[in-house]
Amino acid sequence: MLIELAIGDAYGAGFEYAPAPLVAEQNNLLGYLQHPRHAIRPGCYTDDTQMSLAIAEVIVADEPWTPEHLAHKFVQVFQRDPREGYAQGFYHFLHSVKSGEEFLQRIQPVSDKSGAAMRAAPIGVFKTIEEVCEKSRLQAALTHHTESGLNSAAAASLMTHYFLYRLGPQAQLGTFLEQHVAGPWSTPWHGRVGSAGWMSVQAAVTALTASRKMSELLKRCIAFTGDVDTVATIALAAGACSAEMEQDLPQHLIAGLENGNFGYDYLKQLDVQLLARVA
Repeated sequence: MLIELAIGDAYGAGFEYAPAPLVAEQNNLLGYLQHPRHAIRPGCYTDDTQMSLAIAEVIVADEPWTPEHLAHKFVQVFQRDPREGYAQGFYHFLHSVKSGEEFLQRIQPVSDKSGAAMRAAPIGVFKTIEEVCEKSRLQAALTHHTESGLNSAAAASLMTHYFLYRLGPQAQLGTFLEQHVAGPWSTPWHGRVGSAGWMSVQAAVTALTASRKMSELLKRCIAFTGDVDTVATIALAAGACSAEMEQDLPQHLIAGLENGNFGYDYLKQLDVQLLARVA
C-alpha cells in the first residue's frame, strides 16, 4: 500500500496542475517527470506520502489515537524530514510549531481540500467499517473539520478497507462507499480535478473501477489533469489492496522512487508491519 501510494504521489507530482497538452504528451510511465514550475526532484514524494507515513506509524506502534498525539506525529514527521509539496501556509505552520499541543492551539481546521483524504489510506487496516470511519474522521478534524473534509477522508480510508477485507467486487466500490459516507462516489468523474477533497476521491474511484492494471490506473489518474498527485495517491493505495488489480507498475518507477532515510526501504518495512494487522 505505502510503496504504491508513494509512487502515485511522486509520479503525479510532475503533473500537478500542469497544462493539459503536457500531461497528454508526457503521461507515458517512462519515468518520473520534473514539474515545469515546482522544485520537487523526480522520484521524490510529497506531503501526501509524508502525512500517510505519520498515520501509518501511529497505527503500527499502537499509539494513542487522540488529536494531541496525531498532531504531535504530524509535526514530528515533517520536522525530521522537511520537504516541498505542502500548501505554503501549512508548510510554514509546520516549521513554526513545537508540539502537538501548539499545533491544536493554533490551527484553523476549516479546509475542505484534500489534505485529510490524501493521508487516510492506512486507516483502512482497522477491522470494522465503524472503526475506520471514526478514526478517519478524528484525524481529518484536526485540519479539515468541514463536511467535505470529513467525508472525503472517511471515503478514502474505506477504499483500502473494502479491498483489504474483500467486501465486494472492484466495480461496486462506489456503491459501497455511498452506503456508508455521503458523497457522489459512484458517479463517474470527468475533467480536471480541483482542490476539494471529494473531487480527488471521486476521481480516484472512477479510475479504479475502470482499471484492471496498476499501470493503467496510474495513467488514468494523471489524465484527469489538476490535483492528480492526490488522485493517484488515493487510487494506488487502494488498487494495491485489490485482488482484481494486476500489480504491474513499471520496475523503473519502483527503482526510481527515492530511498533516503524515509524512502523505499523504510516504506517497505512499514508497509509489512501495517498490513500484518489485517491477517
